[in-house]
Amino acid sequence: MNSILVVRRDNIGDLVCTTPLFSALRLRYPRAWIGALVNSYNAAVLERNPDLDRVFVYTKLKHLDPGQSALGTLARRVADLWRLRRRRLDCVVLATPLFVPRAFALARALAPARIVCFSDETQRQVAGLHEVERVFALAAQLGLDGPIPPLKVLPDPRLAAQARDAFGLSGKKLKVAVQISSRRPAQQWPAERFVELVRRLDALGAAAMLLWAPGPRDHPRHPGDDDKAAAIAGRLAGIAPLVAYRTASLPELIGALAASDAVITSDGGAMHLAAALQKPIVCFFGDVPPEQWRPWGAPHRVLRPRSRSVADITVDETEAAFRDLVAQAGGSAAGRLRGASR
Repeated sequence: MNSILVVRRDNIGDLVCTTPLFSALRLRYPRAWIGALVNSYNAAVLERNPDLDRVFVYTKLKHLDPGQSALGTLARRVADLWRLRRRRLDCVVLATPLFVPRAFALARALAPARIVCFSDETQRQVAGLHEVERVFALAAQLGLDGPIPPLKVLPDPRLAAQARDAFGLSGKKLKVAVQISSRRPAQQWPAERFVELVRRLDALGAAAMLLWAPGPRDHPRHPGDDDKAAAIAGRLAGIAPLVAYRTASLPELIGALAASDAVITSDGGAMHLAAALQKPIVCFFGDVPPEQWRPWGAPHRVLRPRSRSVADITVDETEAAFRDLVAQAGGSAAGRLRGASR
């Protein structure tokens, strides 16, 4: 194949879990033109990805920022689709592990020689597998063999350095990203638990950087946790040091995660980004199955209560999971935690 387009217009974690497919395609077809069609919400996941020749960004009208023209957005969308159709694609890959009629109609409009996607039968075959495995089930149809490549997310070096500077601490101290946001109510940990967790991390000799989805909670398109972050930081003032690091963009979040040594977060996009960056992760799971969505390819500890509500996970459980994770990671991470807590 000489030209391949992979379509994944879902959430951040979904696209992260698709990056092994891009790597495998590049390995199998080193001279092919390989593109991706993604949405404006997740596109930064693919910045600097060497497996892709071009990333086309599909902006959903519900994601328009104030002042953006819906008419102009639609015009750019049509222009991009026309460019793709003129490329005479050999293959369009619909990487969402479901059959989505609208996505199939879009693929047909591009007039490729072939469309690779999931059917009702292949959906059943991948049930119960991890999302990375589910997506990679398309490999057989694409002439791919061999093991699944690792996740791949490449941070902006400038933004990673900026986050390291924000920590402002000795290199001997373990840097922990504590990510507090989740859209799903069953995945949300109370602010007072984060306050106590940061206090305990400080007692262990670890430095905490607070990360969250920016914006007000009542934002119609992208609800944020500015108020929750401010409450946590306010409660810790004078008690334990905390770097409250407001990431206004996805590249800034990736940079902050890259600057950290370990991550504590609920399941979601930040967790998958941390996994792609090979960070040890303590992750909270509520009503989302960890069998499908746990961190892929990175050291991790999953905490999931019987109630399937993250609010029922205790700080004691979280601290124990963190200690165990760092001890298993060994090497410099464990040494920095031991050294700082003496």
